[in-house]
Amino acid sequence: MDGEISPDEVKELVEDDADVRIVDIRDERSFDHSHIPDSENIPFDRLMDRLEELEGEDHIVTVCPHGKASVQAAQLIGTYEGTADARVESMAGGLDKYGMKFGLVREDDGEDDEAEQESPF
Repeated sequence: MDGEISPDEVKELVEDDADVRIVDIRDERSFDHSHIPDSENIPFDRLMDRLEELEGEDHIVTVCPHGKASVQAAQLIGTYEGTADARVESMAGGLDKYGMKFGLVREDDGEDDEAEQESPF
């Protein structure tokens, strides 16, 4: 793991359409509810089985609700031989901090608007 990256830096990467894989390690339901634009969902409990999907990437950022579990995920990804050359970072403060500052996108699932008022976590 190469340390932490700030939500501001992640926002810049997204806006610049940078070559980065943003990996949201929450469960699928939470991810579907809201997430960082262009991020992908690999739940933490399935990460070991899906590490090879990240093989050959140059830059990987892990995200979670508060920035704690994503540190563990980044460490795990960083130990995988296929990502040995990648820059692997955890987003400091997590989706809580990012969402409060920039908002999160929500999948349009056709449910009524009441669900939009729920917590993104």
